[in-house]
Parts: sequence; structure tokens; C-alpha cells
Amino acid sequence: MVNVDRVYQRVLVLANKEQRGYITPQEFNLLANQAQMDTFEQYFYDLNQFRRLNGNDTIHSDIVTMLEEKISLFEAEGTVNRFDTNPDPDIEEFVYNLSASIPNLYRITNIRIYRNGNWRLVERVSKKDFRQMMLGPLTKTTSNRPVYTIDGTNNIITLYQAPPETITVDHIRRPNQVNWTFTMAGGTAILNDSPAVGYQDFDLHPSEETDLVMKILTLAGITIKDQGLYGIGAQEDNKNIQQEKQ
Repeated sequence: MVNVDRVYQRVLVLANKEQRGYITPQEFNLLANQAQMDTFEQYFYDLNQFRRLNGNDTIHSDIVTMLEEKISLFEAEGTVNRFDTNPDPDIEEFVYNLSASIPNLYRITNIRIYRNGNWRLVERVSKKDFRQMMLGPLTKTTSNRPVYTIDGTNNIITLYQAPPETITVDHIRRPNQVNWTFTMAGGTAILNDSPAVGYQDFDLHPSEETDLVMKILTLAGITIKDQGLYGIGAQEDNKNIQQEKQ
């Protein structure tokens, strides 16, 4: 976790320097969530890039290890309920709405089913591949070799052959929404960090604090049309990225 109030105060100090402008709590929350999501999604692009390179024997300085550690904070599992059935003369389809059961789903890692006392991984196939599989008696899906297809737009998965007792989705969840909550006192917004009013810190690894400040400043510079503020944030953000990738 990264303390949202500490980030907000640092952003205000830098933004107000030389009277560059004031960022309201509402504006900050919008920018903070954008910066958090940008940082989170970049993990996967960077991980894909650095996996192509030779690793580092020193674990604490290996980029792949560090990225996997950051992503591991979002690893989760969830069970899903059957959404609908569409019986077919040859196949029975079992449909599950992942968005309804796992609203914070970002990316599926594995789908596992529990049947007859055993767990089995379910193979993901395209709808085209599934149709081709069903043409051959040896390639047809079976209860021992289950497969699923997915409608990525709606996060609807279709499981084929015999309903499982339990279906579990291993996945990467989305970060929780950042929220700097406050009460007004004498015309000034004062932090109210009670969970009861929805206070939420950044849902990222503590090492991201400085990068978050710079990303928010960059976004704020665009919002208040201040090229100087945008330049400060972008320059520092780019410097940090270059240092990480050397």
C-alpha cells in the first residue's frame, strides 16, 4: 500500500510551488486513479519485455522478480456461479458470467474445476479451434479433458462437457479505487481517513510512491494547462523509467 494522503500532500507542495495551481481533492482522486491504473498495466508490458532478456542472479535487483512481486499483490481466486445453460443434441454448454461473480477481474490466470474428487485445469481454446476439435472423435472434448471459450467483451465463459461440482478462476484482480476522503473545516478540506466514508490508499507496492507523485503531476499539468508542471512530472517519470530499464 502507498499512503494516499502522503502522495496528495507531496503533489500539492509541488503543484503550488511558484503558484502553479491548486488541485482539489476531487481532481486528485481522478488523477490518482488514472496514475494507479497506468502503473498497474505497465507491469505486464514490462514483464513481457524483460522476460526476453537475461536475468540477474541477484534476486533483489532482478527486474522480472521485482515485477512478479508487485503483480503477486493482485493474485486472487474466485468461485463463479452458473449463469445459463444451452443444451445441444451433441454438446451441453455451461455458461458462467465472470463479471457478475468477480467484478474486479482484470486477467484470467487459470480456470480449475473440481469433479469426482479431483481438480483439473481447463484449457482455453478459441471458438474456431473448438469447432475443429469437435469434428474428430479423438479430438472431441471430454469430461477428463475439459475446455472453455470466452467472450472477452462480456467476460462470459462457456465450459463444455459435464458440469463441475466447483469452478474456480485464478486471476489478477484490478487495484482498489483510490479515495482521499475529507471533511470541510473553515473552507479547507481536512483529511478524514475513516474506512466508513470510503477512504482508500493506493493499492500498489510501496516502492511506487515517487512514481505516482510524478505521474499525477504530469496529468495535473495537462488538466490545468501548465506546461511547466507537466514538464516536471514527465521529466522525473521518464528518468525513473530509464533507471529501471538500464
